[in-house]
Amino acid sequence: MMNFDAIAFDLDGTLVDSAPDIAHALNAGLDEVRLQRFDLARVRGWIGDGPDALIARAMNAQDLDAVSTALLTPRVRAAFDRATLAAPLQHGQVYDGIAELLAQLKPHRPLAVVTNKPTRLARAVLEAAGLLDCFATVHGADTKAQRKPSPLLLENAADQLGVSTGRLLMVGDSILDLRAAHAAGAQAALVQWGYGHLTVPETLDAWRVATPAQLAARLHLQSAPCAQNT
Repeated sequence: MMNFDAIAFDLDGTLVDSAPDIAHALNAGLDEVRLQRFDLARVRGWIGDGPDALIARAMNAQDLDAVSTALLTPRVRAAFDRATLAAPLQHGQVYDGIAELLAQLKPHRPLAVVTNKPTRLARAVLEAAGLLDCFATVHGADTKAQRKPSPLLLENAADQLGVSTGRLLMVGDSILDLRAAHAAGAQAALVQWGYGHLTVPETLDAWRVATPAQLAARLHLQSAPCAQNT
């Protein structure tokens, strides 16, 4: 039915529209140290590299010296994590069609999440979204070295699922997802409902899919039970 033994999904901008929650958590961290807040549009453009890179961009946009930045950044990150765990998906939502797509996929192939969000935060968001049970494994970037475009998370996911990376499909919304897939020797699908697809060059090799239903059609899926929790 499919030319893949397993499928990995990015999280933010692919499975869930979590930008409002990420902006809320970032601003909670900035409030903690009395720094300038940022609006949703600005934060959305910073999403993709994980919270440490997000916070670094926000700190670089402040009028701070290097010493103050170094002192305040850990406090911002701690408050960011607290805010995320307290309300993982209070302001955002699962993208339309994702629950149905996962319902169709789960009976046929093992599924993984591969995200630059740290694992603990990623699992909290997936649980709040009602999607955690659809995935065999969740691989977050708990160290800088693991962050996509590094292939490490995809390689770890493939190992845990017992498949080769060459038989793995990476589904994501950004150039980081595609580069990680290419570095791992995996195939890639670029979704066009997330945050980063507009910056991906047309020359980069990937399926391009406009909706979850279109991805299901490309994979020739039939309906099956694994609905989003209510």
